[in-house]
Amino acid sequence: MSLYPPPAQRCTEVFSRLPECFFLAGTPSGWVQANKPGQAVNSFLEGPSFDREGRLYVVDIPYGRIFRICQKGEWKLISQYDGWPNGLKIHADGRIFLADYQHGILQLDPNDGKITPVLTHRRSEGFKGVNDLIFDQQGNLYFTDQGQTGLHDPTGRVFCYNLDSGRLDCLLDTGISPNGLALSPDEKTLYVAMTRGNAIWRLPLLADGSVSKVGIFVQMAGGVSGADGVAVDQAGNVFVADAGNGCVWSFSQYGEPLHRYIACTGGRTVTNLAFGGKDLRTLYMIDSFSGAILKAQTEHPGLPLFSHSDT
Repeated sequence: MSLYPPPAQRCTEVFSRLPECFFLAGTPSGWVQANKPGQAVNSFLEGPSFDREGRLYVVDIPYGRIFRICQKGEWKLISQYDGWPNGLKIHADGRIFLADYQHGILQLDPNDGKITPVLTHRRSEGFKGVNDLIFDQQGNLYFTDQGQTGLHDPTGRVFCYNLDSGRLDCLLDTGISPNGLALSPDEKTLYVAMTRGNAIWRLPLLADGSVSKVGIFVQMAGGVSGADGVAVDQAGNVFVADAGNGCVWSFSQYGEPLHRYIACTGGRTVTNLAFGGKDLRTLYMIDSFSGAILKAQTEHPGLPLFSHSDT
């Protein structure tokens, strides 16, 4: 049951598709074997992030690939390594960081494709399986540790890591499959998608770096998956990729449903999103299974990320 009227529907269009020369269906992949057994998987794209030149980076989880897409929609393979990259964000100084399910937080050199470990464990214990990451304007790195958690095992974690001091704080360890995350414009709130709980949690960030009074920002409807990637615009509206219902939802800062951006491909697995374009008024969305990048115009510009900040 919803107490709100249905959100207005918005159309999308294809920006670019993964070229057939990069299709890898039939190539052995532990990720495919575990998550899509018996299926022909050419790729599974996630982690969209724009650099200062307006180029879009995406990751391909099952085959350990990082792609860069120019403004004209042309693809270039930047790196391929033994791992499962899930999220990607760019530091203000140009460094590229990955959330890799198998290896933790990694750094990518876009010039030679070299991968370097940054944070592989906590107190000598490996992570459950990190998923997504984001920087605040001070350069602190927030990331989710999802693993196989869910309603049966609500032990997913959210961390904050200071790259300079090496301090690692666990903000939450009761998450129901923590996945995508985004900050409010004033950076006093961290929104976290709890995929298998199909909700967005609201984590108030306190001055000492801890959280308190964590609550549900939006409880979404049912489906075969749930809330995945999250982004915020400059008006404070929250955009959520629905990984099972083929769309992106937008909500006001008060949790009121505003719009539904429907995948024009008919694909059901819309997992991630990012604002781009010169004025940040274009929302880019990933239909992960088909390898299509979609786009739509929005009413308000997206919130500039740390990748575009001055250091």
